[in-house]
Amino acid sequence: MAASTRLRGARTGLQRAALGTGAVFCLAGILGFIPGVTSNLESLSPAGHGSGALLLGIFQVSVLHNLVHLLFGVAGVLMAATHAQARNFLVYGGVVYLVLWLYGLLVGDTTPANFVPANNADNWLHLSLGLAMIALAVMLARGPAPSTTTENSTAPATSSSPPGTRRH
Repeated sequence: MAASTRLRGARTGLQRAALGTGAVFCLAGILGFIPGVTSNLESLSPAGHGSGALLLGIFQVSVLHNLVHLLFGVAGVLMAATHAQARNFLVYGGVVYLVLWLYGLLVGDTTPANFVPANNADNWLHLSLGLAMIALAVMLARGPAPSTTTENSTAPATSSSPPGTRRH
């Protein structure tokens, strides 16, 4: 019988952070389509800076922007399965958000190059998200290594006493 490679025990803090981050991005993607949570939903465009829809009345969104949030969130939830993948999601996702912040600052809010779309509030949120995700990855990757005990382990138990002797 082959041993399972599924990890036993609770998720690491890093995995919980990636799972939580992914869940929040999924929620943001869904909320971007809900009237009342997103104002001016009737002016939600497929993509581009012309979308007048505002998530929470602040963050400019489009269909593309919402779908990107959903896909990014699903990636985070799936990558939370292992410690290494969770770290990669937080680090590389954080880098992506820092690049989006720079892109938003360089292209401006009303240019055709702003295809996601992103307004000034989005730009500063991207900076915050990028820094927070990288900080989580760095802080939570420290500490003890995750357990690699597998189910159906066939390793024999060890004892410090010779066989056949009793401990007192």
